[in-house]
Amino acid sequence: MGTRAAVWLNKGRRPRLEEGHPWVYANEIAKTEGEAEPGQLVEVKDHRGMLLGSGYWNPASQLTVRIVSYGSLEAMDEAFFRKRFTFALAHRDRFLGAGASCRVVYGEADFLPGLIVDRFGSVLVVQVLTLGMEKAKEAWLPALIEVFKPTGIYERSDVGVRTLEGLEERTGVLYGECPRHIEIEENGLKVQVDIEGGQKTGYFFDQRENRAAIEPLIGGWGSRSGIQLEQRDGALVPVNAKGSVVTFPYWDGATVLECFAHTGSFTLHACKYGAKKVTCLDISEHALETARHNVEINGFTDRVEFVAADAFEYLRLQVKGREERAARANASAAGAKVDTSKPLTTEARTWDVIILDPPAFAKTKRAVEAACRGYKDINLQAMKLLNEGGYLVTASCSFHVRPELFLETIQEAAKDAGKIIRRVEWNGAGKDHPQLAGVEEGHYLKFGIFEVRSRKEL
Repeated sequence: MGTRAAVWLNKGRRPRLEEGHPWVYANEIAKTEGEAEPGQLVEVKDHRGMLLGSGYWNPASQLTVRIVSYGSLEAMDEAFFRKRFTFALAHRDRFLGAGASCRVVYGEADFLPGLIVDRFGSVLVVQVLTLGMEKAKEAWLPALIEVFKPTGIYERSDVGVRTLEGLEERTGVLYGECPRHIEIEENGLKVQVDIEGGQKTGYFFDQRENRAAIEPLIGGWGSRSGIQLEQRDGALVPVNAKGSVVTFPYWDGATVLECFAHTGSFTLHACKYGAKKVTCLDISEHALETARHNVEINGFTDRVEFVAADAFEYLRLQVKGREERAARANASAAGAKVDTSKPLTTEARTWDVIILDPPAFAKTKRAVEAACRGYKDINLQAMKLLNEGGYLVTASCSFHVRPELFLETIQEAAKDAGKIIRRVEWNGAGKDHPQLAGVEEGHYLKFGIFEVRSRKEL
């Protein structure tokens, strides 16, 4: 019967709710009283009967109750959602500016567990992850329209986690007009988003600040090619080692490799900040098609090459090529005869900056060990392909791989690669993904920038 139904928690449980965590697991519940349909609100009490909060429950799920209020709540009605949405919008307006394309509702962190809303221009894309939010749609949908005033709302509830709640996956228009492709702006760049076919809701807003953080890495590389600034005819101009004026405008820019490029967002930022050449790599032709379009609409086509390949295999092949060439050089230096008629396997390319932003490798605790092997592999190979003093930009969005473990994995990769690394940046998700203290599950994204040097060069 509405909020009069209640769950009582075990006496010996960890006081996670009191510490701010909004989840109640089945093994924390001592007893229930009253009746409530799955997806409806229940009160949550401690073993003494003290009210801790109200949340919607799903007895078929191990995550049985999700807290939506830390007091008594009669209903998750339109007024409730209007208040929550207004609160969420004010946060984004403060930190990102009014009308910014960003994540405007971030589930538990906005006190709306099970509901994700991303804003792309005037269109909202929603994900409904839980039974409670599914049943409350008739209340949150009109409130969402009233507060955000979108021209369209599209649903991307095509995520496997819904099966744990007894829900089927679903996509489609919920309101208004929803064009498949929408152009947004991020950090002064144009980005086309595919809200129907793109990953998750179509774009990953959580790396916004991190993409901007690569700016200091991109310039300052011209001197390695022997290019210096000289006074000529009253102006400073770039001059190469032969004394000729360099006319290429990006002579001081880095060579950059972005792996797992998706929409090419890091590629765009690298070009904006003056990269000389960027290799944009993804295994998905669909992703590269979007990346190509984004590069074109920003005017960067002449500086970007696209590679459709598995990142693990591509990195290994480049390392193999370098090792083959090193073996030939060493043999020749030792006076041994080298069979130059045998073709070399691969290009053996190197870069000044390598960016690794892969999808989650560990979606369960059991997958952590295998995930760390994957993270170590790609980071190790990338370090071997960086020019001396280059920068590794690396990320993990696997929640189960905790920050300390990810950093330890990178350090192990550096050791095996014979490298010394210096950490110059270490971040999480952006300000449109606020983090509740005490809720580790919200701290999923790890992002680091490392300067990489060879032990033998120090």
